[in-house]
Amino acid sequence: MRLLLTNDDGIESVFLRELARELVAEGHELSIAAPRSEQSWIGAAKSRNRGVHSAKVERDLGCPTWIVDGTPSDCVNIAVEHLLPEPPEGVISGINVGLNTSLGFIIASGTVAGAWEGALHGLPSIAFSQEVSYEMYEHLKAQGGQPDEALLATLRISARSAARLGPGLLASTAPCSFVIHNVNFPFPCKPESPVRRTIPARMMVPGLFSPQSDDGTHRLVYKMGVDVSPPEPLTDSAAVAAGFISHSVLDYTRLGTV
Repeated sequence: MRLLLTNDDGIESVFLRELARELVAEGHELSIAAPRSEQSWIGAAKSRNRGVHSAKVERDLGCPTWIVDGTPSDCVNIAVEHLLPEPPEGVISGINVGLNTSLGFIIASGTVAGAWEGALHGLPSIAFSQEVSYEMYEHLKAQGGQPDEALLATLRISARSAARLGPGLLASTAPCSFVIHNVNFPFPCKPESPVRRTIPARMMVPGLFSPQSDDGTHRLVYKMGVDVSPPEPLTDSAAVAAGFISHSVLDYTRLGTV
């Protein structure tokens, strides 16, 4: 397939690179347009009040690659309309560093928003995310984004699974359907980890900011939130906790239905 890859962790993310290599190895015609810097938790924001710079770069990934100084939504919009010689057949966003499960996080996710921007262009789209613990995330930050041996091993399995699973899901999705796929990989992810269809968990995520400090600021404090989901059907959060690969189909045409 002719695919566009983006993410919200930035062009230098190892998670993006591992997925790119697997997609190229599978024979897909891949292009990359990724943010210059991390754009996590930015949702579907677009850079309205400033110009957005794009530049073609060489990153030794075996495919045309652009850095876009904007959000994931900027990346997809600009790439589809102005950078690629012809439109892609599908958009892939990820692999994200950390889960994008539950309503509390899906709506805020820059990764999911990258896929959603593809859907707004009528393109089948999918978002991939990798579970990491808080300790793993802190280690990644301290090591300049380089995962330790255990996380890298899981990441490579997840990337291989994504490269094999994603194109089939894209091919099965009708154009202009306003549907995206949201896939989350557990840690550890194994070659035999089963895929389970899920729905987004109903996660309440209150109190994400600290009290006001002496300088008048409030700081973001990460919390998983409180799961108020009914016991059935299986949620994305519960599936990943059980060691499954979670696959949720997000159909935006059902918003506001009665």
